[in-house]
Amino acid sequence: MTVWFADHALLPVGIARDVRFVVEDGRFVDVRSQATADGARRLPGVVLPGFANCHSHAFHRALRGRTHADGGTFWTWRQRMYELAGRLDPDRYLALARAAYAEMVLAGFTSVAEFHYLHHARGGVPYAEPNAMAEALRVAAAEAGIRLTLLDACYFAGGLEASGHLPLDDVQARFADASADAWAERVAGLRDDANTRVGVAAHSVRAVPRAALSVVRDAAAGRPLHVHVSEQPAENEACAAFYGRTPLALLADEGVVTATTTAVHATHPEEGDVRRLSGSGAAVCLCPTTERDLADGIGPAAEFASAGVPLTIGTDQHAIVDPFEEMRAVEMHERLLTRRRGRFGSAELVAMATRHDTIGWPDCGELAVGDRADLVAVRLDTARTAGTDPADVLFAASAADVDTVLVDGRIVVSAGAHRLGDVGALLVDGIEAAWRP
Repeated sequence: MTVWFADHALLPVGIARDVRFVVEDGRFVDVRSQATADGARRLPGVVLPGFANCHSHAFHRALRGRTHADGGTFWTWRQRMYELAGRLDPDRYLALARAAYAEMVLAGFTSVAEFHYLHHARGGVPYAEPNAMAEALRVAAAEAGIRLTLLDACYFAGGLEASGHLPLDDVQARFADASADAWAERVAGLRDDANTRVGVAAHSVRAVPRAALSVVRDAAAGRPLHVHVSEQPAENEACAAFYGRTPLALLADEGVVTATTTAVHATHPEEGDVRRLSGSGAAVCLCPTTERDLADGIGPAAEFASAGVPLTIGTDQHAIVDPFEEMRAVEMHERLLTRRRGRFGSAELVAMATRHDTIGWPDCGELAVGDRADLVAVRLDTARTAGTDPADVLFAASAADVDTVLVDGRIVVSAGAHRLGDVGALLVDGIEAAWRP
């Protein structure tokens, strides 16, 4: 049993003073405010629940700061991403993902949903262990101290145009299995463990032809099912031209849009799409720092929220790994669109950032008895946070202000340092190895 004490903490009822946490077997067994420290270990600043990164491509971390010289669009950025994907093997993937996940925990994330489509060796040749790349992610997350939801992504086509789906190119062959049934058989070999939940994904309607969507639906069987949706207008246009409907309408027609589904991005929904999401119980994962980095646009977060669509956040390509910036961006983008402040308050934004349930971890996300003992202590005495009202710390803080992170009651970050040591050095090593020919 471990006892912690915080001057300020965000409990389900709001910000509370003098909060005492008792942790046993990885869970909160007592949480009470207006308490005394009585020898408890002190946490600085304000304590928040652990955050959920609901959309990650771990290997994209090696792209940060390497894709801006020529401007361009998402589609030109993608060519650089494919170049990187073509270089990775399980060992390089493990080193890069471990460092990327450690950076996430330093920032306050305690769970991550990895949208995993880099499956096979060059040329699409399966490894001797068919899930070797998935296993690299599993090990990386365990060593970095973050819970993993492994979303194995179905991927079969090289794109979609008005005339139909395109063949895979050489790099995309690494993403695809021999058939939809072969993909489902490989996914069936993945197992949950104490630190990992297995889910599935359809990469997008561009990469998964309609005939394969029912296979993805059946493989999910109540597990988390994520899919990139309407990330760019070109996707909508191609889907309308070939299938005669929006991407969300196509997915809904095939039974893919359910209460266990998360539509990732959904930046450009068209008529009827918000209603489809609202009526299904599906969530939307916003990735605002990626969406602005790639010039994809600003999604209609307020419209989704007004329709009762659950919202989550993700760091996607990791141009920035900072839950505070992702949360702020949702509100700040609304301010730019509407020229008004306050559509999303602190409590609503924290709720978005703690939806572990949408990635298969329903017993996380609150500082409450019975929940997994995840917490993030954010300093209130830094150059950024000094003088901040604890209730609005997310509007001032950055990842650099995180002092302590517990995951399942275990200390992973203490005094701003990760248990693995110098995460910057780990990132340098992992990124340099990833780009090596």
